Amino acid sequence: MKKSDLKLMSADELWALHEVVAQLLTAKITAEKRELEERLRRLSGGSHIRLAESRSPRERRPYPRVLPKYRNPQQPGESWSGRGKKPRWLVTQLKSGHKMEEFRIGEDELQELQRGSSR
Repeated sequence: MKKSDLKLMSADELWALHEVVAQLLTAKITAEKRELEERLRRLSGGSHIRLAESRSPRERRPYPRVLPKYRNPQQPGESWSGRGKKPRWLVTQLKSGHKMEEFRIGEDELQELQRGSSR
């Protein structure tokens, strides 16, 4: 089929052609996938499990607990470890002219947090 033939077709005719092409592609892709899975099964000695079933969710490694380094003085329950994106309360305070060190948790409070986390 030439490009000029496609330009002469109506929208309905083009859509019908699109549906036919989509069906043919689906059938060919499915057949090719079946063929590849069969080849893989033969190569693996018959112990082939479907690829979708064989994938196990990747487990994350255990990370150590990270203690907070900064605390919101207005809401003491809000803290930040200094990792990742800055929390909104800290961004707001910094924009209003405060310094980051004003929100740093003191050494005595850090030691108390460490004692509390080791229990």
